[in-house]
Amino acid sequence: MPPKLIIFDFDGTLADSFPWFLDVFDTIADRFRFVRLDRSNIDGLRHLDARELMRRHGVPLWKVPMIAAHARTLQGRDLDSIRLFDGVAEVLGALKNRGVKTAVVTSNARENVETVLGTSATQIDHYACGASLFGKAAKFKTVMKAMDIMPGHTLAVGDEVRDIDAARACGMRAGAVAWGYSAPERLAADHPDYMFGTPSDILSVLD
Repeated sequence: MPPKLIIFDFDGTLADSFPWFLDVFDTIADRFRFVRLDRSNIDGLRHLDARELMRRHGVPLWKVPMIAAHARTLQGRDLDSIRLFDGVAEVLGALKNRGVKTAVVTSNARENVETVLGTSATQIDHYACGASLFGKAAKFKTVMKAMDIMPGHTLAVGDEVRDIDAARACGMRAGAVAWGYSAPERLAADHPDYMFGTPSDILSVLD
C-alpha cells in the first residue's frame, strides 16, 4: 500500500551536509574534549551507527545536547556551503503533486532546514525540528498524530541506523538512502523495508 505520509530526515537525506560535518568535526571535538576524527578512515566512520561513533570518540551521552546545539549554530553560519542532493527538489514536488503528505523530523534547527530547502520548503507539510539524538520515535508519533495518519500508512526515510530503529519502534515502514552519512552496506544490514539508490527511487513506493 502506498504511504499517505513520508517523513524525511534532513542531514544526509535531503541535504548534502556530510562534507560540512567532516570540516567541523575536529573543531567541535576540541571544544567538547572528545577524540578527533581519523581522516585516514572516513569510510570506516560511515560504517558506525551513532552509539558506536560516540564510543569510538569518547562522547558521553550527557554532552550530546550541548554538542548538537553547537553544531546547529555552526551550520547556521555555514549554510551557504550546504545544498540539497540533486533530485530532492523534484521528488518533493512530485510527492506534493501526487497528494502524499511530507514532513521533516530532524535534530537540526528549522531555520537551517528551511534555508537549505529554499523554495522547496513550501512543499513540506509539517516540521518537527530539534529532535534529540535518540528521540526521533517520539517526534514521529507527534507528526502522525498532528496529521491524523496511522503508522501503517507512514514511511520514514533516513540515512542512519537510528532512523530505521525509530521507524520500527513506531510501527512505520523504514526507507534507507544510499547517499547519506551511513554506508549503504551498514544500513542494509539493519534490513530496512526499502533501500533507495537515488532520490528519484523514493517515488517507486507510490506504484
